[in-house]
Amino acid sequence: MAQRADTGRRRHLKNAELIGTARVPDGTELRLMQRGEEFTIALDRNELMSTRVRHSEEALATMTIDRLGARTAPQLLIGGYGMGFTLRAALACLGGDAGITVAELVPEIIEWARGPMLALTSGCLDDPRVTLVQDDVAMLIDAARGGYDAILLDVDNGPEGLTRRENNCLYSPAGLSAARAALRPGGVLAIWSAYPDPAFTRRLRDARFEVDEVIVRARPNGKGAHHRIWFGRRA
Repeated sequence: MAQRADTGRRRHLKNAELIGTARVPDGTELRLMQRGEEFTIALDRNELMSTRVRHSEEALATMTIDRLGARTAPQLLIGGYGMGFTLRAALACLGGDAGITVAELVPEIIEWARGPMLALTSGCLDDPRVTLVQDDVAMLIDAARGGYDAILLDVDNGPEGLTRRENNCLYSPAGLSAARAALRPGGVLAIWSAYPDPAFTRRLRDARFEVDEVIVRARPNGKGAHHRIWFGRRA
């Protein structure tokens, strides 16, 4: 399911300058748009992410880390980088002993971070706690066995493959089982979404996660769209 673009978003994209394009491996085109000091990454008419709205992406990190509590040398997996809101929020919360692996499948996303959006990036990709892997986050999840304290997913607009069909596997029973196996006891799987999905909530519970679904507003002032974050804890 795609996020529904409202009229204001369409005007924003219409009046923006095209800075660059990228192809997701299955052929879907992403566009980096700029209007003034604002940047937007869009897919067709869908605004996937924007520098104007970041609160719920930051909450994906801060609320996950709150749920982890005090841990020695916590290891986090973030998929994908996007505009780096989740990564920078996580770095601000974690100590020097933490490690964060960032999986970003589209190389142009990283080129944009180090190029036209360098001021926004604030050096987060060069932080010694960060390991950048330009590959599919599903591959890292499948390869891990109890390797992560938390897995944070914001690769689509919800628990359905929007940017690429192959992402559907992440939200399938098999994908959720793999994520659970990749987590340490008490670890957290956190998934960002622009829309509700009761069937996915049931799927998480069926995968033996303790589920907490939280509604987070898009803006820190309590305004903007209602986004959702599912937190699934491995018992």
